[in-house]
Amino acid sequence: MRIKIKQFVIFITTICCLSCNTNSSTLKEISGKELNITDTIQAVDSLESFIKPYRERIKAILDEPLAYNPKGMAKNDGGLNSAIGNFMADIVYEESNPVFKKRTGKDIDFVLLNHGGIRAVMSKGIVNQRVIYQIMPFENTVVVIEMTHEKLNDLIAYLAKYQVAHPISKQLQLVLNHDNSVKSVLINGKPIDKNKTYYVATSNYLADGGDHMDFFANPVSKTELDYLIRNQMIDHLEKIDTIKATTDNRFIKNQSL
Repeated sequence: MRIKIKQFVIFITTICCLSCNTNSSTLKEISGKELNITDTIQAVDSLESFIKPYRERIKAILDEPLAYNPKGMAKNDGGLNSAIGNFMADIVYEESNPVFKKRTGKDIDFVLLNHGGIRAVMSKGIVNQRVIYQIMPFENTVVVIEMTHEKLNDLIAYLAKYQVAHPISKQLQLVLNHDNSVKSVLINGKPIDKNKTYYVATSNYLADGGDHMDFFANPVSKTELDYLIRNQMIDHLEKIDTIKATTDNRFIKNQSL
């Protein structure tokens, strides 16, 4: 009896497998549509009333005027340095150096940021916090890297090779020859000294090797300032009335032989 039952089970299983094989289906199309959640879910009045004052307060803060910008600026204006990039790098120097000096007794030698970190233009007219959040939406903080002269030469070689308008502060002057070789490098008006180390302020993103800036790796020392670059820009603009920014000779290339 057990043999007959076993044979029957095998027979039924075989039939089912054959049936599945002959009736297999193939996916022909996938479709979908967007459903707006507000079409089906009503706002909760009590929740909306709770959120409203906070939303209005944030909007008021973001829209509060900081300073006036007399000329529109974009990161691709100019050649190897842009007005907005120069402006940002100089702000980072001015706002970071007093903090760094108070903690270490040392001065920052110059600032290097990245071209890609500038995410919006600064249009002509009133600049408010909303504009600054658009330009610098990231939570990047300032880090000061102590570098040997060898690492500093790697930094200069990087700038010369890629020739991108990465924001650098006015304490660094870099001039390239027409063939892309380095003609001169001055830091605070002096050539690089092989017997000293240099303090370069940058973002935590670049300090960790972002944009292939590997020369920041394995520094002599590393000082976290815990100061958002965006907040530095806001703090600086609150101190002034009119923005003064322009391209200059801090990073240029000679076109003549």
